[in-house]
Amino acid sequence: MKAIENRLKKLRDIIEQHNYNYYILDAPTISDGEYDAIFRDLYALETKHPELIIPTSPTQRVGAEPLIEFGTIEHRVPMLSLSNAMDTEELIIFDERMKKELCIKENILYIAEPKLDGLGIELIYEQGIFIKGSTRGNGFTGEDITQNLKTIRSLPLKLIGGNAPTLLEVRAEVFIKKHDFFKLNKSRESEKIPVFANPRNAAAGSMRQLDNRITIKRPLSFFCYGAGKIEGINFETHHEYLLALKRMGLPVNPLIKTVNGAKGIKAYYHELEKIRNELPYEIDGTVFKVNDYQLQNKLGARSRSPRWAIAGKFKPQQATTIIHDIVVQVGRTGALTPVARLAPVNVAGVTITNATLHNQDEIDRKDIRIGDTILIERAGDVIPRIVQVILEKRPKESTPYRINTHCPICNQKSFKPNDEVVARCLNISCPAQVKGRIQHFVSKPAMNIDGLGERIIDQLVETGLLKTVDDIFTLEQQALSELDGLGKKSAEKLIQSINKSKRTVFSRFVYALGIRNVGEHIAQVLEKHYNGRLKEFKNAKPEELKNIDEIGPIVAQSVVQFWQNNNNRKIVNNCIERGVFLKEMTKHINQPFSGQIFVFTGSLKNFTRQEIKERVEHLGGKTAVSVSKKTSYLVVGPGAGSKLKKAEDLAVSIISEDEFLDIAH
Repeated sequence: MKAIENRLKKLRDIIEQHNYNYYILDAPTISDGEYDAIFRDLYALETKHPELIIPTSPTQRVGAEPLIEFGTIEHRVPMLSLSNAMDTEELIIFDERMKKELCIKENILYIAEPKLDGLGIELIYEQGIFIKGSTRGNGFTGEDITQNLKTIRSLPLKLIGGNAPTLLEVRAEVFIKKHDFFKLNKSRESEKIPVFANPRNAAAGSMRQLDNRITIKRPLSFFCYGAGKIEGINFETHHEYLLALKRMGLPVNPLIKTVNGAKGIKAYYHELEKIRNELPYEIDGTVFKVNDYQLQNKLGARSRSPRWAIAGKFKPQQATTIIHDIVVQVGRTGALTPVARLAPVNVAGVTITNATLHNQDEIDRKDIRIGDTILIERAGDVIPRIVQVILEKRPKESTPYRINTHCPICNQKSFKPNDEVVARCLNISCPAQVKGRIQHFVSKPAMNIDGLGERIIDQLVETGLLKTVDDIFTLEQQALSELDGLGKKSAEKLIQSINKSKRTVFSRFVYALGIRNVGEHIAQVLEKHYNGRLKEFKNAKPEELKNIDEIGPIVAQSVVQFWQNNNNRKIVNNCIERGVFLKEMTKHINQPFSGQIFVFTGSLKNFTRQEIKERVEHLGGKTAVSVSKKTSYLVVGPGAGSKLKKAEDLAVSIISEDEFLDIAH
């Protein structure tokens, strides 16, 4: 057995060394075929001896069961955003402010780096082993994407060098290189799958896949740039820290360097601006950080950004082109959006053929017409935006453009509220809205139909089995079992999930219908007012709705417009006829949580976040995502983070989940 263990260790070491050579040093020493052969040897040996598989083995990067939902991870040190400088003048002002706040006259050393256009993440290593990772989220709490991060070949599951800190939290940016993005979209085109709009969307979408077998097929890369909490090693400068990361096998952008004072900042900014289109990945600016950690600590942070760092944004790149046509697209919520079809033009290395015109007001404001020559830019170097019309080149026969008053898909009359700029199709059976509305209808806070994911919905709509949300309750096991990716057992489970969803409550069902301006909370307000009686709600008059606490004229108008559409009424009636049963509310005479605000931190053993939120609201209370003076209780579970310290500082009552259950009766 010892010989097998040694053989396994040798194979794992060889693979990780070649991963390091290929992804970090960009200097492969063996062919792809040789690498695959070694990997197959390791996999075969581990298959024979599963008891010898370790979490850091290269074979463990993929294969976990698909997740139902992402958990959350609290950042021990907040992942703050950066203040922006829009030109070199503002960067010079930043340097002057740093010197003034530090009371020094000599030049400050900065770390200068490209500002990648990707997804911010945090990696957590303990004793040199990758334990977990998360998205940036709101800066204080992110989504647990550990399984997806493991699929990135350049991410070491075990740090090299033998001198890793006991705890190392690394901030990084996940991205997709330009040529990889091009190949990915070509592949999707050939498979008749919608292409990604840009590399950032592709990277972010890949990281948020619940099934990491999808993520591993995406060509993801990452660069490390920052630090969270570190224990076991002290670093004096950011430069020293980045060099240590490289020695430990983590990828650091080779363009990062130290620059001296304002002159160095300007030179680096202009240097990167000049070469940005030649880089293999998208950047939208530069970042400058005070190098010395002692100085960083002196400068501190604002509520949302550190004082010791700034992002220098590049000016958007522009080009001229012609508007060949204007078409109106219908979004999943019925929003009618005019889109300009353009003569293809290259802007910042990307071919632009379309640009959104947003709404009629925007078209009128810029006086945009078919046939116009326009100046276009990529706003934030991502979204194409029409800057202006070049009037001198306008054709003499051009006429102002008006959006049609009817939906271009179902031809029903559109509706535009007086205080809104967007016109909408209110027909929820409109084909353009079907997929999006079904996805919303089955989601966890709505009807909570487990197993009816985006891929299955796509197939059901394309085969004609689903035309509207009420068709869900007519699905049969035999038809489902014939779909791609669904066998007999999965189809049986899905039917069980659909049947289980039929017994629901008013607020979930009303939220599931996707009525404009009616979110989860407003649905609960309506549930309380109508005591869960749908018939009364369907026939509500505008004045009656406006008199309900928290329901204003906008929501009242949306509700009335929804029920005035006969297709919508038919769909709701079909749902009820096909077995959807709304349990009437049982009012708590004494609502123990009335007027109280609860915040939760750490993991919960008895509830999901959605379930605990519903329990609190059912008992008259409210939930919040962050601790403040208004917080009544902080409920603490394993893995509690910065919220616990803040609650202690503010003298907020801190209780365990079991104590919460005792009072939640």
